Amino acid sequence: MPPKGGGEILFACPVRKVLRPVQFTDPGKIKRIRGTAYSVRVSPQMANRMVESARGILNKFLPDIYIYTDHMKGVNSGKSPGFGMCLTAETINGTILSAELASNPQGQGAAVLPEELGQNCAKLLLEEIYRGGCVDSTNQSLALLLMTLGQRDVSKVLLGPLSPYTIEFLRHLRSFFQIMFKIETKTAEEEHMGGEKVLMTCVGIGFSNLSKTIR
Repeated sequence: MPPKGGGEILFACPVRKVLRPVQFTDPGKIKRIRGTAYSVRVSPQMANRMVESARGILNKFLPDIYIYTDHMKGVNSGKSPGFGMCLTAETINGTILSAELASNPQGQGAAVLPEELGQNCAKLLLEEIYRGGCVDSTNQSLALLLMTLGQRDVSKVLLGPLSPYTIEFLRHLRSFFQIMFKIETKTAEEEHMGGEKVLMTCVGIGFSNLSKTIR
């Protein structure tokens, strides 16, 4: 947890020579919600309190909800106290929408109650579900980048309302790759749910990965 950190992330990724074009336009209906409430160098009850408050909101909409608790103490817990929650909603078509919140770093900002954080995280997830699309607002730019780097074929993805970050990112894609997306707006009535949607279409630049695996 910030400000002192002390954790370690191990990232592993298979090597891909080319990226296939994608047609991802039907997000489907939400079938389950999963999540993790984590706490380090604070009472283990913090995680349980977050789970209860989040479930209090989400159980009104869906019965299939499971939020794990992850409490760490001692040397393995890093150098700063704190707690947070990550929630993901999965649809029948495999779309995953996520929301995440964490407590303020020690000595910075007002103290946050775990109940408040759990409720706010649940509301954030409901906001992402309302926005809809096949990718949540945090990962819109990543999806568009991978579409740009794909093979010279048409890729389509349905997104919710574009975030300011995504709009700026589209300008960067135009500057770096000379790629322009076709943007079609879909009204809530057409999609029968949530906010307005945007259908993003482009032809990839045919980027090929020339890197070799280091043994």
